[in-house]
Amino acid sequence: MDLNNKCIVLTGASSGIGKALLEELTKYNTKIVVGDLNPGAIAQNKNIKAVRCDVSKHKDIDMLFKKALAVMGKIDICIANAGFAYFEKLQKADYNHIHKIVSVNYIAPIYFLEKLMEISKGKEACIVFTASAMAKLPLPGYALYSATKAALDGFAYSFNFEKDRNIHLLVVYPIATRTEFFKTAGERTPVPFPTQTPQKVAQEVVKGILKNKRYVFPSKIFRCMMIINRILPFSLWCYAKAQQYKFKNWLESSGQK
Repeated sequence: MDLNNKCIVLTGASSGIGKALLEELTKYNTKIVVGDLNPGAIAQNKNIKAVRCDVSKHKDIDMLFKKALAVMGKIDICIANAGFAYFEKLQKADYNHIHKIVSVNYIAPIYFLEKLMEISKGKEACIVFTASAMAKLPLPGYALYSATKAALDGFAYSFNFEKDRNIHLLVVYPIATRTEFFKTAGERTPVPFPTQTPQKVAQEVVKGILKNKRYVFPSKIFRCMMIINRILPFSLWCYAKAQQYKFKNWLESSGQK
């Protein structure tokens, strides 16, 4: 899909991958409406408008689409990027704790897709899901986060067989990205190897949109890990075991064990 003259809705763009995506998309002749919990952190101009949006609330998503249509007149691309993680050991029942991450990471992207299909009316449209490498490689400490991303991965696989030809779905699988993501996940959260920059992820996402790809794996190292695991099926298990050691050390240092 050509990005020039496209109208885009982007969520979670005040920092991290979303911020890098916003910068990358402005290199083209685009109009962008950003939905974010902190719209004041986004520099606005005639082509970029930001509104406060909590994607865990469907009324906020409805409002975002209404605002975007009012500002741009149409929506060609929707990038459901907003998401977060917990780094934790599950120990007590907390429904709201579970519901929050499922709402933001899993339900919201699907609802964005449904909204986009509803307004596209047979015209070409693209939806981008920011998943995670943890959709393919769940890690200790990230049980809930990994589950939401794996669910999104499963949904996308099935939906690609169901969708109409005018709808294009792109799923992105970033590895550990050098942003505030891990700081917000938990105090002194260990960062898994390997890592990459948000700019690298953003560049690969834009390439994926331009080339109509279904899946984007920004890290060559992670792609190699996936291939090696097909030959040696225990290799990713060994990696997860190594991360379990880090997780146990983190629990001991934080007094949670």
